[in-house]
Amino acid sequence: MTFEIELNGRGRTVSIERAGDARYRVTVDGVAAIVDAQRSGESGVSMLFPDRAHEGISIQFAPGQVPGEMLAYIKGRSVAVSVNGRRTGRVGADAGAGAHGEQKVVAPMPGRVVRVLVAPGDEVERRQPVVVVEAMKMENELRSPKAGRVKDVAVTPGMSVEAGRVLVVIE
Repeated sequence: MTFEIELNGRGRTVSIERAGDARYRVTVDGVAAIVDAQRSGESGVSMLFPDRAHEGISIQFAPGQVPGEMLAYIKGRSVAVSVNGRRTGRVGADAGAGAHGEQKVVAPMPGRVVRVLVAPGDEVERRQPVVVVEAMKMENELRSPKAGRVKDVAVTPGMSVEAGRVLVVIE
């Protein structure tokens, strides 16, 4: 299976093929690596690179906030990755800028709310952090998918949340 992805504004071609039980050969722009992959929660995937060069690096993937986007969690940071953007018509950094109507910020995986950075009525910019969720010992800033006003904040610090739980609504 081959994907076109965009990561930090740079396009890449990624090919994935099974290489055994829970093992896959992942080729990025012609460079191959063997990866151990397992489901993580309802819609995430955990990948571990067992070779020496990448020993101990774990990457978590979860659905992004707009169609065609995934969130990759690497060493405590989240990175938006556009998947097959050319095919879906979602390309470039401003692809979510035209989001209309209410937009929901959801938990990409089970975790615990560490900080809520907005309150109902607050004005927010597109990609502004709105809540921080700790999952798998990593703090992940979840961002607003559009500029607008916070309609609802459905969580408080310390709450446990499941994957897909609505945390904040932006209108």
